[in-house]
This record gives sequence, C-alpha cells and structure tokens, in this order.
Amino acid sequence: MLRRLDRFQRARLSRQRGARRGVPAHPSRRPVIGRIFAAIALLFAAPVAAQQAVRVPVVEAGRTVELSAQLYRPATQGAPTPAVAVFHGCGGPGMNTARMAQLLAGWGYAALVVDSFGARGIRDACGRNWPSQAQAEARAHDIDASLAWLARQPGFDPQRLAYMGYSYGGGVAMLRAFASSDDREPAQAQASVLVYPDCALADALGAKLRLRLPTFAAMAELDDWTPVARCEAVFARLGAGRDGLQTAIYRGAHHSFDALGLPVRYLEGAGNRSKPGGCCGAHYGAHEPSWRQFVEDVRGFLADQLARKIR
Repeated sequence: MLRRLDRFQRARLSRQRGARRGVPAHPSRRPVIGRIFAAIALLFAAPVAAQQAVRVPVVEAGRTVELSAQLYRPATQGAPTPAVAVFHGCGGPGMNTARMAQLLAGWGYAALVVDSFGARGIRDACGRNWPSQAQAEARAHDIDASLAWLARQPGFDPQRLAYMGYSYGGGVAMLRAFASSDDREPAQAQASVLVYPDCALADALGAKLRLRLPTFAAMAELDDWTPVARCEAVFARLGAGRDGLQTAIYRGAHHSFDALGLPVRYLEGAGNRSKPGGCCGAHYGAHEPSWRQFVEDVRGFLADQLARKIR
C-alpha cells in the first residue's frame, strides 16, 4: 500500500514498484510524433456513453478564456457525486487522460479532462518551447477555475473534489498542492495526484514548503525527463503537513509509463528542465506492470481521501 514520506533526508523514497506512464506523446516534432500520439489516442481512448463536451471559463489578463473540456459521468450517478479534474502534459490531452477519465467514471467519480492548450492556440509544448515558469504559474489558474466549475455543477459534491496532473501538468498541479511555508491560502480540493510531475517548477515556491492537501505523487524509477531525484529534493523541503504526502516509485518504468502499447523510445528534441539550459532529449514509453499498480494506487488513494467511499 502507499507509504507516507516521513524521512526526507534519507537517500531514496521508499516504495518502488513497476510501470511506465501513458501521457500524450512528448514529441520532438509535432508533425511526426504528434500524429503518432493522435493515432494511439484513437486506438486506446474508447468513448463512454456519459461523455460530454463542456467549456470552463478562466480569467486571464483581464479577459475570459473558454477552455475546452470533456466531462465523463459515472454510469450510475448518485447524488452528490465526487469529481476529479484531470490536467494533461506538454502534448495536450491524449490517451492517458482519456483512459484515466474512463477509469474514474467506472469507479463512481465524475472526471473533467481540461484542455489548457486549445483555446490558447498551443498545439504542444514538448520541444524547445518547453513552458516557462511564468507560463506554468499562469496555468495553475486553470486548476482553480476547473474546481470552481465542478463545485457549481448540480449533482456534484463540492466537498469531495480532487485534481490530478501529468508531467508538465503534474508540475502545475504541484504549484497548487504545495505552497511556501508562509502562504496560508486554503486548498480548493480535498486531494491531488501528481503523475511523473515536473518537480522543477516547485523550486520557485521557496526553500521551505508546506503541503496544502493530501497528495499522491507517482514517479518512474528510470525517468530522465522529470527525474525522481529532483522530486525528492523538493519533498525534502516540506515542513508542516508533510505526512499527507504519499509517494510511489515504479521500478523499471520510464516517463509516460502509462502509454500502453508504446515501446520506450528517445526523443532528441524534447525540452528537458532537468538538463543544462533545459535542452534536450528524454526517454518515454510504456511499462504495463507499473501502469496496473499505478491504477490500483490511485484508486485506493482517492477512495481514502474523498470521504464517503465509492462502492
């Protein structure tokens, strides 16, 4: 089961399993890699009957941007229903977010998959256009807006909301899950899930951090895009509430271990914040055993954190 971190100065996060992620392709070049991931998304992201296209308004620089989103409802929806907002990585929404949304709906949650790129004219941000710190901090407002949108919807429980982010989106989610030690702003949700997150983004929060809400961080042992070591360094700066952080390191897994059916490969042009100058290259690809364990871990974590458990 999930182990809480309680010793951040020790060499390594304790739990290690086996898997790899399934994030929307992290292309070195959109025309080639983007098409590959689009094809994979069509193969693996089977539609569900309760899927609905919606718009989520977010105020940005004095104007309102309408974000496209897909809302997945559980087949049998009790009232009120807990809900999870899902945020993509640098390649935009893809098979990993769609698959997770379907799983969430199957477990009894509503799932809102938010497209932070489309309304802003962004196709992907995986190459040398890797998002800046300022862009990531601005995108964190998408999380606030999405949670507020879910809280307003009839039939959803505003007291049982969570959010999860993948890779770059996981780093953005970390900007809402973690805070500087003197920041007293309350959390807008009851739980967060960070999937192979870009932990470098949290460096801007300060030397001393606190955890705003219970959080599960899922990392890949062999990740050279968003390395475990960088996340460990961030976790070591947590003070108050750090017992609320649970982690898993999936043994043998690379970045995007949930990209089922995709062999591990190397992207030469991938923007990589863990390398000098933020450039370039990283491995990504599937590791099904880790994916299966990850699914079990996420399901257990959400059931524990969102109060009245889903049956």
